[in-house]
Amino acid sequence: MYTILLSAGWPIWPLLIISIIGLAIVIERSWYLRQIHIFPKNSLETAFVLANQLLNQKTIDQQHIQDLARISPASPLLACVLSEKVNGNSPESALEELQATAQATWLKLDRYLGALATIATVAPLLGLFGTVVGMIEIFGSQGAINGAAGSPQELAHGISVALYNTAFGLLIAIPALAAWRGLRALANQRQRECEEFTRQLFKKLYPTEA
Repeated sequence: MYTILLSAGWPIWPLLIISIIGLAIVIERSWYLRQIHIFPKNSLETAFVLANQLLNQKTIDQQHIQDLARISPASPLLACVLSEKVNGNSPESALEELQATAQATWLKLDRYLGALATIATVAPLLGLFGTVVGMIEIFGSQGAINGAAGSPQELAHGISVALYNTAFGLLIAIPALAAWRGLRALANQRQRECEEFTRQLFKKLYPTEA
């Protein structure tokens, strides 16, 4: 592998760097977007138990709501609905606050996906840049300038730089694009699940408005 990197020349190093960054993003997002992480065990049950207590007792301890908000990335949405009901806010006010909380939650779900899409777009361009550098090394050698064929070593090195960078750029871009599409779909699915569970809780606490 090290020999390949040497043969590909210096343009391969930016590609190697973004490949490491892309792999880190894929691993982190795959872990973060797991359903068990967004909706831990008993988190939804806890939210609806608190809702039942609120409807029966007309109030609940704010500490319980704060504890719920810290359980997972999605739990602030559920905690927001409960908090608005405890504070006696109107459905319109609750919806407005819930929308603001939802925007912050969607940003967490989408984090780093833009960077992964950028890597998928930039990788082929960096590979093309490496190809151009390789061609420059071929035609810019002293032998080629003087009209001679140039040394076989110089020609081989230029060809290696051109082909290795092209291949490596595509090798990064194709999986990065596939991973971005998969993670984008997974984030959208988690968002729909958050919206559905929050809607159910809102309907329970504000039955005439949902």
